[in-house]
Amino acid sequence: RDLKYDVTELAIVTFLQAFAAGKPYVLLPLVMNGNFHHGSVLKRAGDKLEPADLAGRRAAMRAYSQTTPTWVRGILADDYGVKAETVRWLSQEGAHVAEYREPSWVQTVDSKSSLEEMLLSGEVDAVIASGLGGNPKLEPLIPEPRKAALAWFERHRAVPINHMVAVRRELAEARPDIVRDIYAALQESRRTGEIKSASAADPDLQPVGFQAVRPAVELIVRYAAEQKLIPRTYPIEALFGNVLEAVGG
Repeated sequence: RDLKYDVTELAIVTFLQAFAAGKPYVLLPLVMNGNFHHGSVLKRAGDKLEPADLAGRRAAMRAYSQTTPTWVRGILADDYGVKAETVRWLSQEGAHVAEYREPSWVQTVDSKSSLEEMLLSGEVDAVIASGLGGNPKLEPLIPEPRKAALAWFERHRAVPINHMVAVRRELAEARPDIVRDIYAALQESRRTGEIKSASAADPDLQPVGFQAVRPAVELIVRYAAEQKLIPRTYPIEALFGNVLEAVGG
């Protein structure tokens, strides 16, 4: 919010909201982390609730503007016909971008209960959260989430992006040499650390390069606009500014 840094790691939806609010940052085509989120939407174990049944129900998450719920809501809309505005979304926190105002179908709750407690008590019918999958009292709303995620990947050829790197627009415009050095250093760090997928057969969760990240960025821009997280879609190239000239596609 205070624009303190020239180079920053941001959740992709936070970046899109900052871009929409006129904040002076553009993207580097480098994903810091990505993951599939078909297993991140949970229901009570044994409930007969199906993904398509979520319309008209209550679902909670840490924040409506959080990136993981944005991916989940996009998947629910595209693959199960559950539009964001048909669900009563309960959000525990506001957005990181101060200018953002949530749509009418989102309610901020002042609850001391955790998402897990809200679900198990019956306060909500589903939650979107990572890290709760080991609880035997909970199960994924989307059946066979890994199989569903790999099928989704085959259709879209994209890995859901969580975080990317952004740089100040004026730095990219005035000193493209510095941007090139930053990009090269990040790639070298990744090679040195041998960060890679769980196996050679798995999709790369940290793609690098404009063409590699473009499918996922196009999807999240559409999802964010449909869910009223940003006022409209933006040309993908505009999100990168002249960074692409500096580092290549």
